[in-house]
Amino acid sequence: MQKALVFLVSGIGMLFFVTVAGRAAETATRRPQAVDLAAIQELDLKTAGQIALQDNPSLSAALARVTQAKERIAEAQAGYWPTVGATANASQVTLSNNAYQERLATAQLFNPNATVKDPDEYYEASLVANWVLFNGFERKFANAAASYGHEQSQAAYQDASRLLLSSVATAYLRAQLALEDIAIAKADEEFNRRQLKDAQTRHRTGTGSLSDVYNFEIRVNSAITVGTVGQQSYDAAMIGLASLLGIPQGIFPDHIRLAPLEAESPEEQSEPDADALIAYAQEHRSDILQSDLAVKQADAQVKALRGRFFPVVSVEAAFDGERAGDSGMAGDDFGNTVGINLTYNFFSGGADMARWRQAKAGLTESEKTLESVKIAAKSEIRTSLSALKSAHRQLVLQRSNVRLVEQTRNLVEKEYAAGVASLVRLNEAQRDLTTAQNRLALALAALHQAWYNLQTDTGHILEAFMADNAP
Repeated sequence: MQKALVFLVSGIGMLFFVTVAGRAAETATRRPQAVDLAAIQELDLKTAGQIALQDNPSLSAALARVTQAKERIAEAQAGYWPTVGATANASQVTLSNNAYQERLATAQLFNPNATVKDPDEYYEASLVANWVLFNGFERKFANAAASYGHEQSQAAYQDASRLLLSSVATAYLRAQLALEDIAIAKADEEFNRRQLKDAQTRHRTGTGSLSDVYNFEIRVNSAITVGTVGQQSYDAAMIGLASLLGIPQGIFPDHIRLAPLEAESPEEQSEPDADALIAYAQEHRSDILQSDLAVKQADAQVKALRGRFFPVVSVEAAFDGERAGDSGMAGDDFGNTVGINLTYNFFSGGADMARWRQAKAGLTESEKTLESVKIAAKSEIRTSLSALKSAHRQLVLQRSNVRLVEQTRNLVEKEYAAGVASLVRLNEAQRDLTTAQNRLALALAALHQAWYNLQTDTGHILEAFMADNAP
């Protein structure tokens, strides 16, 4: 009967171990495939995100926390196995004078010539095994809590990835916008250089004024200044992007350039359904999953602490040996002990009850935190949807405005060349065009940013960057 019980408990323990190990393998943290920075000529946003997921030090630290949580599962599973320990002891005992005389007298009752060795040496060795058969299911729920903790750390890693990708998108779009500003300033410079050349020709032939020449020289210098400021903004954005990507030198190699700011995609022009996005986020957004797992872990901890109110049943076996005089133990020096122990703690000053109540309060806190995170996610999604719609309307408006302002500038340029329009009107038309072009670039970048913000809020951003990189 006892052997059958031991076999059954062993089987249950092994089954639990295999189940949890399989579950951990199934939920392993996904990482993108390695990206070779030296092979990149034009860096697009998706590749930038994959490099960040691969090399960012903060993300590597989060991954290390996942590994720690996984090892805590193995630590919790150790409770299903017996503990086996060995002890050895060697001692030298010197008797007091009274004890020596008493022991000598006792020995000489049977043999008048007997002597007592003093001091004497004693040697002991033992091998003890203890296996807990039942402890109020404390082991079961401790293992569950550790498993939820592992999954929670994985969700935390995914959430760190989600927020990192959002930051990468923001830095990348900021750099692209700076490039657009540089290009617009360059076009403005070229336009005014062309006008300067014509003004200088007219001044030499006596048909134009020197003030026109000075005007266009000033505007050329102004365009160069704007381009310099744009280059500074671009350099700063690229340094920030390199930091997010975890590039050790903190700066990109000279051969890497950014992809140009692209037009909006058909998906970005659509109007997603708010309820569908919220429902997706409730099931997939990593911080919500993390909070949900925290609730499950807290519940398991409450149930594990409840096991303190049950008796503990364990089997103990010992193989002991002792010998006096020398350490050469033989088989006759050893004996064995086998027993079943039952321990029940009736009173511990209220400590167990206090721990259980504390865990219950922690469970309530986790539940309220989950509720708060879900509400915040809904609010963020609706805000991002509103920003996306507004950005799309602004883009349509600014694109139309650029066409109108460019046509106006071209007409004024022809009128100025014909002597019909004034220099002031030409300056104004060119300034309106550069302003409209800057606003268009800003509107396009804002639309992309609003889209990535929405992807971040729903949790889709992880799929967008890792869809082609599943291990």
